[in-house]
Amino acid sequence: MGPEHVAYGMRVSYGLPYVTPDLVTAWERGVTTPSNPELAALAGVLWCSPGELLGRPRSLREHRMSRGLAPEDVARAVGHELHAYLRMEESDDWRGTERQASVLAELLGLTLPDFVTVTGRDARLADLLRSAVTTRWQAYVRPIGKLVPLDRRLVEDALQELHREYHGQMVATLSWGGDGGTSAAGREYLDRIVDHFWTTISDRSPGAV
Repeated sequence: MGPEHVAYGMRVSYGLPYVTPDLVTAWERGVTTPSNPELAALAGVLWCSPGELLGRPRSLREHRMSRGLAPEDVARAVGHELHAYLRMEESDDWRGTERQASVLAELLGLTLPDFVTVTGRDARLADLLRSAVTTRWQAYVRPIGKLVPLDRRLVEDALQELHREYHGQMVATLSWGGDGGTSAAGREYLDRIVDHFWTTISDRSPGAV
């Protein structure tokens, strides 16, 4: 179905007279994002769910929209004023207590990796993981455990494996000769350290994430 047909369906069937083929094209290209009513109408015209249109949600707003929830619904459930919640969506910066975060996770059906991303803990987790694999991993079990609600033994096992994997990769690269390759391999591994962490956790305890 082309942009013209989609725009026509949204105008006629969903009472959105301003929707043009150009606007639909802009949504497709990611130039702009549809509002909640627009997304619902778009999904209706295309006979799919809002979540299917969004793909894998990353931001707080995308997770909310993939669930078909209005901002008011989420704000009310977590106990925030609407204007405060909307600011968090706009800045992609969640602010709330542990209880509010728990309610948010349940309401939006967040996995643990999604929860860490949405609550703005990704960067801190990445910093701690990089330090853990490049120095003494034992020193980072506690701070990482405070950041992600996982069993301590599981965190220990994951950090030990990541540490071994990182240094094993460095040694293997060195054996081929050349410091440049070593640096590149190390940087690439560290750049994706959060992904490596979640993969390791999932492999060791599939139900944890």
